[in-house]
Parts: sequence; structure tokens; C-alpha cells
Amino acid sequence: MKRKIMLGVLIGLLCVSLRGQTEDIKRKDVSLTVYNQDFALVRDIRSLTLKEGINEVRFFDIAARIEPTSVHFKSITAPDKCSILEQNFEYDLVSADKLLSKYIDKVISVISQDDVKYTGYLASYDGSQIVLAEDREKGPIFMINRSNIRDIEFPQLPEGLITKPTLVWSLINNKPGAHDVEVSYITGGINWVADYVAAVSDDEKSISLNGWVTIDNKSGTNYEDASLKLVAGDVFRVQKKAAITDRMEMKALSAAVPEQFEERQLFEYHLYELQRRTTLKNNQTKQISLLSAPRVAVNKVYTYSGALYNWYYYDAWQGLQCNKKVAVNLEFKNSRENGLGIPLPKGIIKVYKADVDKSLQFIGENQIDHTPKDEKISLYLGNAFDIVGERKVTDHKKIADNLYRDSYEITLRNHKKEPAVVKVIERPWGDWTVLQASHNYKKEDATTLVFEVNVPANGETKVAYTAEYKF
Repeated sequence: MKRKIMLGVLIGLLCVSLRGQTEDIKRKDVSLTVYNQDFALVRDIRSLTLKEGINEVRFFDIAARIEPTSVHFKSITAPDKCSILEQNFEYDLVSADKLLSKYIDKVISVISQDDVKYTGYLASYDGSQIVLAEDREKGPIFMINRSNIRDIEFPQLPEGLITKPTLVWSLINNKPGAHDVEVSYITGGINWVADYVAAVSDDEKSISLNGWVTIDNKSGTNYEDASLKLVAGDVFRVQKKAAITDRMEMKALSAAVPEQFEERQLFEYHLYELQRRTTLKNNQTKQISLLSAPRVAVNKVYTYSGALYNWYYYDAWQGLQCNKKVAVNLEFKNSRENGLGIPLPKGIIKVYKADVDKSLQFIGENQIDHTPKDEKISLYLGNAFDIVGERKVTDHKKIADNLYRDSYEITLRNHKKEPAVVKVIERPWGDWTVLQASHNYKKEDATTLVFEVNVPANGETKVAYTAEYKF
């Protein structure tokens, strides 16, 4: 403990030393524009006093993950009278090991837990030991276990270490006195994602949808009482950044919350501005309500795609296995008539449904991409337990070298107490034609054939069709 105090005092003296090199710079305002690609644009306005001529200014409390080449400085007070001659970004932060590295081949003193004092030249150090030589040629050599060290005494403050990342400017100023200056820069380590919670109604015909913004600040500094804007879209950057991997869990809320963000278009993206100020602390994850839609009409869609292969089997058709799972999707339109109608940032939607005791139970989740208004959203939530599918090839004929004719039978069994409509999706190959079918079908595109099949409660329905494939 005492060792830590001694190092803390040394670091404190270093802070005083650095502060003495410049006037106090008071922050007047800070604003953040956070992109959902792990970076943000910071706009920082501060007040400082400048003399006429060349000034050295140290700008503290900046992000540790700043991109130095993105820094832009201007004097709001006199933009044509003040400009940068030189800029340096200092990030060699003080630590116990950094202090020791400055004293290699120099004299320090180490005091052990049992009050034994060792003084000598620092020969080396690592995570477990410190090696001192009383005399560099004759010795003796002391190897002190770091877990047994109580104090380390350094003769004086080392040069070249700082306690926080710092921008250092050499400014030329022709208007002495007080200046308000604006510094903007890009920093990594700030990311945001949208998270959504949906609660399905008892009749499964609507959902209540709540959206949340999750902001993760690992940039290395705090942003007190900041204005906040969020940009959603795929902004191209030369180097891709990481996304948030850990999210805070949210409860499924059905109560309406006040609108806090104003949405508007920015170039080919969408911007969401928080209508109040907020504080983002370093290493903090913050959640802010984005939207609340108490009633959004949805359709529950059952989908069956029985083929497990995505190629044509030619004459190797016997013994083909099939998929028996029937997928369950919730589909809804992002429209104003449907209770939404705003651009939805990409994110994960967690879906819940109330049990008989009204407690919400988790029933699945999926991720949506950036979704403009009036577009349809389809959420795959899992597979139906009580609806089963089966698919088989019932006949295969080679008509010519490049022409084949196949017949299929698809069986859907519904073990539920109510009827179900299942969308059967087939993926034909080549130049194909349906010759006959037991049910109406729709050719959605060149490789998609769809049947809408009614399956009675506790019953089954068979779909049969024959198609020719020309290659």
C-alpha cells in the first residue's frame, strides 16, 4: 500500500509539473456524433488565454484512442488571427514499469516488506523481480521479488512521461487575450447499437416494440453534459472497426416511453439526435430509449423448405434425406399505418410472449439490417414444435441427355389444435417447368417455387407436383 502511495505522489508531482506549462483550459461545451462502426466525431469547445506571438498549448482530457491526423483546430474568437504551427500527440503515459524503464542503469532504492533497504543501479526488471547492482562492476547483485517490495524511491521526476493523453500545439497568435477555440477529432472506442424488445400479443396478431440505443464508451475519457448524435448507415472507412460484443440485457417493456431522439437524414445515412444532454463516462455502457410502438400488426408465417441439397442430383436421387423442420417467422411492415414508419437502425430484436400468469417468456431473437420506412421485416425465431414436414422424390426419368422429369411428394403434419398455413418453398434447377401440381403455386423468381398450403388441425396435407428440368 505504501509503495502505491509513493508512486501516486510521484505521479501527482508530474501532473503539477505539466500543468505549470500552460494556462488552464476550461471546457465550455462538448458534442459527440457516434457512428455504429466503433468511432465518433468529438467537437470540444474550450476557453484559453493566448499571448501575442508563439504559444505552447497543452490540451488535456482527450480520448486515448484519438486519431491524431483527424484533429482540426480553430479559434472561434479570431479564426484569421490564430493558427497552428506544429502539433504533437503525447501518449507515453506514466506507470510503475514506465518509471522503472526511465531508471535503467540509474540509482534507485527499494525497501522490502521487512524494512531492508537496497540501493543500487537498476540492472533489469520484469513482472516478478527487480535486479539492483550496488556496483556495476564489482556487485553485489540484489534480486528482489516484487511481491516483497514495500517502497521504491526515485531520486527525481523523470522526463518524458505524462499522466494522460495530451495534444500539444505550437500556435501563432496575433490577437492576445481570451479565445474560445474549437477542437474536433475522430476517436475509436465509442460504438452504439440498436436493441429492440418485442412482446407478442395473446392472439399473436400484434407486438409491442420498444427500441433502445446502447452506447459503449471505451475511448479513454469522459464526456460530461454532452450533446449526442448517432449516425446509422454503412459509412466507408479505410480500416474497419470492431463492434460491440457485450450488450446489457433489457427487460421487455410494454409501457410507452417519451420520444427522446429526433431523426433526420444526413447524406445517405440517418441521424438520431438526443433532445437533451447526457454524460458518457469512460468504460461505461449506457442505454437510452429510442422508440416505443405499442401496437404493430404482425403475421406469423410457417415456412417449409424440405430439400437439404442445393444442386441437381441427376441420377443419384434415391435415398436423399430431407429437412423435417418447419420454420417460424414473424413479419411486419415498417410503416406509419402499422404504428412505425421510421428508419430503424440495425440491431437485435428479442421477442417475448406472456405466459398464462402474465410473466413474459423469451421465444427467440434475430438481427435486422438498417431498414428504411415502408419496408417489410421478417424475423426467423425458431422451428415449430408441432408442425412437421417430409419431402421425397417419387419418380425420376431421364427424357434426353439434357432433360429430366421428376415428381415430388411433400407431406405436412399439423399436431396443433388449430389449422395452420404453411409456405412450402422449392428451389428448382436449370430451365424448369411445372407440368402438374396438386395445389396452386407461384413462381416467385427463376429459382423459387412457392405453395401456400392449408393444413388442418391434428391432420396432414400432401402436396404433389411434377417438373421438367432442361440443362
